[in-house]
Amino acid sequence: MWRRLLPGLFVSVVLAVPAAAETTLRIMSFNIWGGGGNEGKGVGETVAALKAANPDIVGIQETRLEPEDCTAESCAAVGESVAKAIADELGYYYYDQTQENVALWANAILSRYPIGAASAHDLGVPVDVNGVTVWAFNIHHDDEPYQPYQLLGIEYGPAPFIKTEAEAQDYANRTRGPAMDLLFEDMKAAGGAAAVLVFGDFNEPSEYDWTDAAVAAGQQPVKVAWPTTHRLSEAGFVDTYRAANPDPVAKPAFTWTPQGDEKDPEDHHDRIDFAFARAAGLKVNGAWIVGETGPRSDLAVDPWPSDHRATLAEISF
Repeated sequence: MWRRLLPGLFVSVVLAVPAAAETTLRIMSFNIWGGGGNEGKGVGETVAALKAANPDIVGIQETRLEPEDCTAESCAAVGESVAKAIADELGYYYYDQTQENVALWANAILSRYPIGAASAHDLGVPVDVNGVTVWAFNIHHDDEPYQPYQLLGIEYGPAPFIKTEAEAQDYANRTRGPAMDLLFEDMKAAGGAAAVLVFGDFNEPSEYDWTDAAVAAGQQPVKVAWPTTHRLSEAGFVDTYRAANPDPVAKPAFTWTPQGDEKDPEDHHDRIDFAFARAAGLKVNGAWIVGETGPRSDLAVDPWPSDHRATLAEISF
């Protein structure tokens, strides 16, 4: 800016512009397995786990119960959502995602900050973080057919066994592609947001976990660039856990499952729960797996109430 003082004399005036304030958030994705209801319990253990993790925004899945006749092909949620009961105990805002579509299975979003109106397909909400708009999306993908089981010859539903990366990618796209299309359609509502978060039980592993190195270490049967998480990476999202812990051999990070033996030939333990983030100047300050006391948990909470471990990260932008 220039200001004229006298004829023929000018002086430069520099206006100080304060740097944009940095926002820091703890974000979490947590499949709560009915919030204790599937084992006839209340929400107390789930609330304790959330208090220990202390997230600012959390996407929770399975807020309702599994039916008694739950099978790989058919398993519609029953009963009432426990999202409100959990939010009330925490003193959080909450939004129950009640629309029925292929990207949801008893989902809810909880936040320390106020929540606005949801996107068209109920997959996301804006969150007012002290005047900064953050959009949080939360999904729960179909688990059948489940490609790790198909590759490992583990029976689960009527899906055939497969052997190659290309076959796994094809089945993954057919199984979860329509839900991802809905997500990307809803994410158009987040234009102009300071940050966009995507939480979910993806029921599909990460391209960063099924690597050649993981195969060589005996952790995975074949290398697979899994397409569902890859779509988010291509769109500029960061897998917060792998940003903080880039070596899948040193940190295999299993969220499925804290139950059973990792050597059980009828199961395969893996990371299928994610917290993705996209923002200008994004930094991942740390990321952790939250679960029971043991070698697979970075933050331990006992008793652990779910058949999934949770994923937690601290981000700044």
